[in-house]
Amino acid sequence: MSNLLAERIEEVLRPIIGTVLATVSVELESKRIGKDPETITRLDLPVIADNLAQQMKLVVGPDLANAAAQRVRELA
Repeated sequence: MSNLLAERIEEVLRPIIGTVLATVSVELESKRIGKDPETITRLDLPVIADNLAQQMKLVVGPDLANAAAQRVRELA
């Protein structure tokens, strides 16, 4: 992955959901907004963060999911 922003999102997610799920999540959420991880920008972060929060709630619970989403938003 060559996009620094996508890498930073993964870094936020890795300790919470692991390396594989972090990578898959960035790819999935990028595709959900019609992009790929290499083309996401800071303008995409709010919608990506919202989507990540919704998806991660099932895995890690709402508090941790919302905290991770907030950290993704702050990358902007």
